[in-house]
Amino acid sequence: MNRSSTQTKPTPSLSVTDVVALTVGVVVGASVFETPALVAAHTGSASTVLLAWLLGGAVSLIGALCYAELASAYPQAGGEYHFLHRAFGGSLAFLFAWARLAVIQTGSIALLAFVFGDYATELWSLGPYSSSIYAAGAALTLTSLHVAGLRQGTHTQRWLTAATVLGLLVLVAASFLFPATASTGATSGPTEANASGSFGMAMVFVLITYGGWNEAAYVSAELRDVGRNMVRALLLSIGLIAGLYLLVNVAYLRSLGVASMSNSDAVAADLMRATTGPLGAQLLSLLAIAAALSSASATIFTGARTSYALGKDFSLFAFLGHWNEESRTPANALWVQGGVVLLLIALGAFTRQGFSTMVDYTAPVFWFFFFLTGVALLVLRQRDPDTSRPFRVPFYPFTPLAFCLAAFYMLWSSLTYTGIGALVGVGVLFVGFPLLLLQWRRSPDSS
Repeated sequence: MNRSSTQTKPTPSLSVTDVVALTVGVVVGASVFETPALVAAHTGSASTVLLAWLLGGAVSLIGALCYAELASAYPQAGGEYHFLHRAFGGSLAFLFAWARLAVIQTGSIALLAFVFGDYATELWSLGPYSSSIYAAGAALTLTSLHVAGLRQGTHTQRWLTAATVLGLLVLVAASFLFPATASTGATSGPTEANASGSFGMAMVFVLITYGGWNEAAYVSAELRDVGRNMVRALLLSIGLIAGLYLLVNVAYLRSLGVASMSNSDAVAADLMRATTGPLGAQLLSLLAIAAALSSASATIFTGARTSYALGKDFSLFAFLGHWNEESRTPANALWVQGGVVLLLIALGAFTRQGFSTMVDYTAPVFWFFFFLTGVALLVLRQRDPDTSRPFRVPFYPFTPLAFCLAAFYMLWSSLTYTGIGALVGVGVLFVGFPLLLLQWRRSPDSS
């Protein structure tokens, strides 16, 4: 293993504000501009739409309580990787870290980069591969910022998150301050619509939009006073996110109505056109750009922490376990992660369906390990009864069991409703098995 990797490690230097900005930045991204229309189509009434988003916040809160216990009891840079390692051993942790590096995190970064590329192209096209060019440029630039140093990365994240939240508030304000024009059909349609699916399918879209709050666990080793501050950071993040989502959906319903929402291909753009005219569409593009960059930046920041933990524990990836003491970043892990993201962007450019390809690619693998992390809480409560737990999840074991059921349902749904990209993602996960065998041969005790 790299000598410097054994001499340096993350230090507690992040505040609650930093972690909240990071978490909100990961979660509040491009999905909120697309999924509300799909939720409306599967519910059919305004009250059910709002109920779905409220329940999504409740499910996320249950998960956050579970993660708060794990992160405060085991504050490590690897987050879920470390929890799985303690609960199930090195082999499963190795596969998870491989999945984060090759599928989950890198696929999410590429997805967000494509959202940035799509909306940037609306403002200024660079040709037939414009979206992919913008996506690659964003991934490379944001990775370079985080390699440059912890301060540069966290300051960038604060500004991007602030811009995203401000933009969503502008969207809400436009709905309440400017009446929708009759020509848009926003106010003349029925207040209810025929549901084209089920409430369960609506919740799939809702929970996808809430996804990402678990990334806070990856900076638990860098959060000051983690025992007290981790639960504060997670609860503040979920509360802010749920409040924003409810406000945005109230705005959509107020200006468009559930029927118009259900039939919309770009619900946020339709709201802005209905309230502020063509200028609103350009404002929306800038808002979406800020949201995508914010989420991509936060995902890059947290993603490299798992690869760093992988390098610390397994000699096959020792080069990833180097922590740059001067910049206070896992520089090698960041660069490797960025390289994988660029390869996935190239794949998206080839298929010409970058966003949807990345959604299919990441979903099943993500929810499989999410479910196992919930199980890990149950296992570690029994295995480590004497471990100090500054925060204990309330109503144990019912709370973690509810979280496991929700994650398992999402795993089933992601396998049922996604396309061929899901099989590719699962296939890349299985590539981790021969790598694991190679690791065993190098270090038999690593399993």
